[in-house]
Parts: sequence; C-alpha cells; structure tokens
Amino acid sequence: MFKSLVRKLVSPVLNPLEKSPGEFACSASHRTILRIMGILFLGVAGVGGYFAWQIQEWAGLLPVVLFGGVGLMCLAIAYVGSDKAVAKLWRNRG
Repeated sequence: MFKSLVRKLVSPVLNPLEKSPGEFACSASHRTILRIMGILFLGVAGVGGYFAWQIQEWAGLLPVVLFGGVGLMCLAIAYVGSDKAVAKLWRNRG
C-alpha cells in the first residue's frame, strides 16, 4: 500500500523514465548510489534548514526546499522505481 502511494506521488517523474524507448543496463550499485545521493541531499537540506531557522533568515528556506525535493525524489526513484527508470536516470544504455 505504501509503495503504490509513493508511486502515485512521483508518477510525473517516474512515468517518462519508465516509458522512454531504448535499451537499458542497470546494476545494484546504481540504486545504492541513488540512495546515498538522496540521503546526502536531505542532509544538506536539514543543515540549511537548521541554520536558516537559527539566524531567522527565511530566504534560506528556498535551498532547503530545493535540496529536500531532490533528495526525496532520489530516494523515491531508488525505492519504488523500476530498473529501467533508474538506468534512464543515469543515462545507462545497454
């Protein structure tokens, strides 16, 4: 149930990746790197949000939203995306 909900939420990004023509080559390391990138982007967003909150500079929340969004997309594609979507994200063609 959770996986189908996440797939519906990220379908605007996931569908073009999965329905693109051509062959693909995906290995397990691609998903691992995508997960690590997602965690790193969320970490940068968290640190930026913390400092923006501490100095009360609300314009600093724009990078937080951008880095957080990229991090969430990376994690969502890594966990619920097909092998083709992950490979197309990396531009790996078989």
